[in-house]
Amino acid sequence: MTSSPVPDSANPDVVLIGGGIMSATLAALLGVVAPHWHVSVFEAGPDVAAESSDAWNNAGTGHAALCELNYTPAGPDGRVDPTKAATINEQFQVSRQFWSHLVRGGMTGAPKEFITPVPHIGFVTGEQGRRYMRARHDAMAAHPLFEGLEYSDDADEIASWLPLMMAGRDPREVVAATRSTAGTDVNFGSLARLMLEDAAQRGTTVFCEQRVQRLDRDTDGRWIVSVRDQRTGERRVVRTRFVFVGAGGGALPLLQSAGIPEIAGFGGFPVSGRFLRTNSPELVSAHQAKVYGQAAVGAPPMSVPHLDLRLIDGDHSLLFGPYAGFSPKFLKAGSLLDLPKSVRPGNLGPMLAAGAANIPLTAYLVRELLASQDARHETLTDFVPTAEQHDWELITAGQRVQVIKKDPHTGRGVLQFGTELVVGGQGSIAGLLGASPGASTAVSAMLALLERCFPDRIPAWRPALQEAIPSYGRRLAEDPALLAEVRADTMQVLELTG
Repeated sequence: MTSSPVPDSANPDVVLIGGGIMSATLAALLGVVAPHWHVSVFEAGPDVAAESSDAWNNAGTGHAALCELNYTPAGPDGRVDPTKAATINEQFQVSRQFWSHLVRGGMTGAPKEFITPVPHIGFVTGEQGRRYMRARHDAMAAHPLFEGLEYSDDADEIASWLPLMMAGRDPREVVAATRSTAGTDVNFGSLARLMLEDAAQRGTTVFCEQRVQRLDRDTDGRWIVSVRDQRTGERRVVRTRFVFVGAGGGALPLLQSAGIPEIAGFGGFPVSGRFLRTNSPELVSAHQAKVYGQAAVGAPPMSVPHLDLRLIDGDHSLLFGPYAGFSPKFLKAGSLLDLPKSVRPGNLGPMLAAGAANIPLTAYLVRELLASQDARHETLTDFVPTAEQHDWELITAGQRVQVIKKDPHTGRGVLQFGTELVVGGQGSIAGLLGASPGASTAVSAMLALLERCFPDRIPAWRPALQEAIPSYGRRLAEDPALLAEVRADTMQVLELTG
């Protein structure tokens, strides 16, 4: 990877904007299906994967819906619908298959540099919580993708799973939990860097400190990509026939600059996340899991509390949060003018309507911003009763931009928690907006991009895609034999066996 200037004559087949997990994944997929294409990646920062994909800016759960309770809502009758959880888990299995293919093909670095086994546990308190957790387990354990999911409401057994969280807890408190030992911790920053290094060895050019400022469609249908050197201020243009905007929070303004009608009506609402972190060996050794609880009544999905074991750069630590913050920046290294500059006549109405419909979210953010250190610690002690303030430090994680879009039925603006793939220019440009569970489902998202932007090429590409991802075009949940084969293979290749 290089920080050298962009050649004036650069006319790559594909331009990828942003050096995070999405662009890295698409570069790797293009290396499989179109190895002769010239691909260039432009990253505004001094290094790739330093924004949303960075390990400290990303929860790293490896979202497989094993423990995230907001993916398994209970209906009015108390029954739990596992549909969304199954979809996310299937997408994560697709990612694991592709990572295994890259490792098997010689991607530099051992799998332990980006993925390690960590149990995933859902935890609730109270009688109502126990009823929900039992219903959740009943719904999920019957599904092939969640085979082996354990349930317990026995305090002693849960204490053996979660000694740190159960120590000092009132013995009369009702507790319940589910546990999957198939969970993982994923360092998406490390993974993105490994994938881009591998792509660079195959001919992809990766330019750092080169900010793409705008996109314009030329008369011949190609895209004119205006690039500014962050060190010298020098400007150049690159012409290409396909552009992917995978710049995290920076994707919205670039898609707006492209002038494609498909982006009209889209807005963004930036939210930053803060976490309490500890590196105490005593605390870390007593919590070898990722644990998700339930959000408070009326709180948004982004507020789901979780206590995560993280393995980053060889060091173990625990993160607890999230504690939401607010900044008008769309990226941590962005501008305070990002939000106001994103407002257009076409998205002002949806943004105002979404704001009016999400007053509780605004109130939640205000409370979070005004919360004292003691208040944050009190939230932590709901999870870890014996927690001491001096053991934990407050850190700021990544900046996320939630999608605001028009509801196709009402025409009003809605705030969407998730990701959105926007395709325009007759398939010549695409961008990804939104946040969680994006990184974990990156391979599925980029496969969807290939199918929507290059539909005429998919028949020729299918054999290579099926070799890299055996379940491509099939559903693991409907093919037990393939599911068992895929699980065994990815566990062995990614070194997730015990």
